[in-house]
Amino acid sequence: MDYGMLLLGVVVLVVVVALGSSATDRRLTRVDRRLARMETKLDAIAEKLGVVVEEPGLAEVAALVREGRKIQAIKVYREHTGADLKDAKDAVERLA
Repeated sequence: MDYGMLLLGVVVLVVVVALGSSATDRRLTRVDRRLARMETKLDAIAEKLGVVVEEPGLAEVAALVREGRKIQAIKVYREHTGADLKDAKDAVERLA
């Protein structure tokens, strides 16, 4: 088999995979933005109705923050909520 054709095939495959993953990333970004808007709206509705929504494990996280164990508080928050590192850090800083 000609190495030129093999190389061309590999290049085409790489381009197709790159384009596919780029489209998937754009769709996920759109979904993330829509989800963030929905969360904002739900928070506003809950606040308007006077509903207090406590995050799971928040008491333990608050206790760790009071003890000055911020990194441990972030870890515990992530374990209880499944949040990513940035969201957990932001939530713990709001408690501080």
